Amino acid sequence: MVSLLEVDGHQIELDEDQCLLHLEDWSEVVATALAADEGIVLSAAHWEILHLVRQFYQEFDLPPANRALVRYTRQQLGEDKGTSLYLNQLFNGKPAKVANRLAGLPKPANCF
Repeated sequence: MVSLLEVDGHQIELDEDQCLLHLEDWSEVVATALAADEGIVLSAAHWEILHLVRQFYQEFDLPPANRALVRYTRQQLGEDKGTSLYLNQLFNGKPAKVANRLAGLPKPANCF
């Protein structure tokens, strides 16, 4: 079932998981609107992870699941940010699901 998100007068289609139906619809404005739905105000720390998630998708052609996200974050940003605790705090305890959604990517295959 497709739902709509209105952003700056544009209708953005979302899939049944509330992820973007069309990856090309993503922008920082769209990410901010999606974050508001999650009760998240995006900070510099959030943007750093969102851009990293998009980089992962470009590199591997799939959205990162939790373990891959933690590992990739650790490799790219260091030990202090590459932990489940850090990512859970940023993304309401569901880092892979929420970060991928806010980054404009589909839900990872093994996320509930």
